[in-house]
Amino acid sequence: MQLNITGNHMELTDAINDFVRDKFKKIERHSDQVTQVHVILSVEKAGHQAEATAHVTGNELFALATADDMYAAIDGLVQKIDRQILKHKEKTVARQNGAQSRAPNH
Repeated sequence: MQLNITGNHMELTDAINDFVRDKFKKIERHSDQVTQVHVILSVEKAGHQAEATAHVTGNELFALATADDMYAAIDGLVQKIDRQILKHKEKTVARQNGAQSRAPNH
């Protein structure tokens, strides 16, 4: 998995960079379909914002998290994107196992 980290209106420190890479290792363990993730960290008037776009096989997932602390925003972001990846993985496995896309008509 390729991980790109960008900072808007802030300087990316080694501590934040390592924190993001450590958190996204969890996602890599859950699914091997993730090819690339682009994380954008920014400081806004409302607080700290973290957003990610994950490219998975056959789809692109997006998540956004805002918090008063950058580390809390990153934690929220990882939780959101992880849920989306697990849901995408479940759908893919169900499709491969013959699940139907629509309910049968009566």
